[in-house]
Amino acid sequence: MKTLALFLVMLTFTSPSSVYDFKMTALDGKEIDFSQYKGKTLLLVNVASKCGYTPQYEDLQALHEQYGDKVTILGFPANNFGGQEPGTNLQIAEFCKANYGVTFQMFEKISVKGSDQHALYKWLEEKTGKQPSWNFCKYLVKPDGTVTFYASGVNPLEIVEKL
Repeated sequence: MKTLALFLVMLTFTSPSSVYDFKMTALDGKEIDFSQYKGKTLLLVNVASKCGYTPQYEDLQALHEQYGDKVTILGFPANNFGGQEPGTNLQIAEFCKANYGVTFQMFEKISVKGSDQHALYKWLEEKTGKQPSWNFCKYLVKPDGTVTFYASGVNPLEIVEKL
């Protein structure tokens, strides 16, 4: 019995082995199972509405429209840097739609660093040795499990050229 209990405890604290093991809540409140992205290249971006890099939403949307068959964009609002994402999930959704026509998948606001860092970003940091240093940092996850980090200043359209 002790062995089974220990196994269950270990199972509970085992980090996911793949990005496709995560389930997260979208801005609209629906749960998204990342297993639906298996076999796809993903670009995960921590975003903010009041940042100097916010115009990258336009490039992310263009990437989604032009190269959606090559890469799936996933946006994660975060208020970790300079309080630049103070809005609620509804406000964020409205801002993205009204200002940039965002149709790529956006998720609820999370923390991408610090003591309350979301498990997804802990996993990304474990894979790359890097955590976001500001808004609009990007992680490119290829179907083979390779994860590459890109800093805020790297334009998303430059990343697709490397695919």
